Amino acid sequence: MARYIHEQDDWPNFKWKDAALANELAAVRHRQGLLLGRMQVMGFHQRELTALDSLTDDVQKSSEIEGEHLDRLQVRSSLARRLGIDVGALVPADRQVEGVVEMILDAMTQFDTPLTAERLFGWHASLFPTGRSGMWRIRVGAWREDNNGPMQVVSGGISSERVHYEAPAASALETEMTTFLNWFEGTHDTDRVIKAALAHLWFVMIHPFEDGNGRIARAVADLALARSELSGQRYYSMSAQILKEKNSYYDVLEKTGKGTVDVTLWISWFLRCLDRALAGAEATIDQVVAKAKFWDRIADVEINERQRLMLNKLLDGFEGKLTTVKWSKIAKCSHDTALRDIQDLIGKSVLEMDPAGGRSSSYSLRFDA
Repeated sequence: MARYIHEQDDWPNFKWKDAALANELAAVRHRQGLLLGRMQVMGFHQRELTALDSLTDDVQKSSEIEGEHLDRLQVRSSLARRLGIDVGALVPADRQVEGVVEMILDAMTQFDTPLTAERLFGWHASLFPTGRSGMWRIRVGAWREDNNGPMQVVSGGISSERVHYEAPAASALETEMTTFLNWFEGTHDTDRVIKAALAHLWFVMIHPFEDGNGRIARAVADLALARSELSGQRYYSMSAQILKEKNSYYDVLEKTGKGTVDVTLWISWFLRCLDRALAGAEATIDQVVAKAKFWDRIADVEINERQRLMLNKLLDGFEGKLTTVKWSKIAKCSHDTALRDIQDLIGKSVLEMDPAGGRSSSYSLRFDA
């Protein structure tokens, strides 16, 4: 009896119930249209900044799903530099950040370029520039091997290990990936959003690399979504939404991986998650508009690089309250310098002191003058 989906006799001839998905697909297509329509009436620079924020989320959150935390400012700076977007001072990014950025940008902006094994190998090499995943050396830019046993998705300690999924044998990968890539580049009647859902699932079920399969699967889905929208600019982040729903994401993947080739459950989950990602983009757009208005208001105000850094931090969603201590730590300056920076911005109506005052003084952006 087959334990996993790839062991089914009719693998990989996926099936799904169109009627069960009709309303969800229609809702997603409607939201896509509304979002793209709203972006068309925005100014060019605001569209650039919205895309930049969405891409920053996608790069950062896709890695965070796998437990890897990238510095947001490095991600944003790397993206802005590559896209030629003026966001003020940029910070250098490490090799890991640059690699993930390269992969996501290639997937989204080069969506018309065929997806090939060599292209996937390039993405994989970008994810692991040192040839290591953590402390462990891995096979980079090539399909995995099974020298250390079958590829399994597991959780728990050594004595309580639980196998969630076991992927096809390495000896089958050449055939499996050729079939997948031919399908991905082929012409089908399948709606392109549903194709994105299928591509994500299919890639994860094959699990062709030693590591990085989840991030690359999400990049493949992003490429397919870009084709569905006929646009290399993305104004929402599917990965950010998946991170919010991480537990259900893994649950539905496990259920599907241990089920039949009827993948209606997975496609339904993907569509609903995408719908929420599109809905959440409204907040991102509102934030970009607010940021643009803020910078326009203080365009003639003289500020130094430390102040610009901290203002960007606040505009991007600073966690907790801004205090002099936090300013000095983040801007890498003395407490006295931080206090002078803050008082200068208060005097210029850029910041204001929060009502509490006293020893616990904290500060917020002032959006009106």
